[in-house]
Amino acid sequence: MTDSYQGVTATIETNSGTITLEFFPDKAPKHVANFVALAEQGFYNGTRFHRTIPGFMIQGGCPNTKDLGQANRWGTGGPGHSVDAEFNDTPHVRGIFSMARSNDPNSAGSQFFLCHGEASFLDGQYTAFGRMLSGDEALDAIANAPTKPGGEGSTPVEPVEITSVTIQRVTAEA
Repeated sequence: MTDSYQGVTATIETNSGTITLEFFPDKAPKHVANFVALAEQGFYNGTRFHRTIPGFMIQGGCPNTKDLGQANRWGTGGPGHSVDAEFNDTPHVRGIFSMARSNDPNSAGSQFFLCHGEASFLDGQYTAFGRMLSGDEALDAIANAPTKPGGEGSTPVEPVEITSVTIQRVTAEA
């Protein structure tokens, strides 16, 4: 399974810019396969970054964010399945792509986060499965956008929408 995802990238188009990622199939093959499969099904299209903390991370991938009227349920949705943890030695620094989860280490589903800054306290506790190749401007725009007061203050006033996620696969030379 690992080899089939070598060199695969994802392009996340948002209304704040484009982010391109590469994956770590050697470190987290099940997480890479899960994200790629969901992206190719169009699962992420129309979802929003519902949690943003400057200097820490931006979080997306919750299907409940497609409905602006259900903001109280944002961050609680998933694809109906989970992926077991694949903790690895990748440090959570700016640009690392990792899976969000509940208190259960084996509860990752569709929600992910992209580190905006150093977050070493997550190392070995969350599955890092990729890194950003380009998109610093988009990452900064999403992370630094105004948030609503209350709670931890991480709910964006105007959540950025993921318009599409496109997977690019390496093709063999003829």
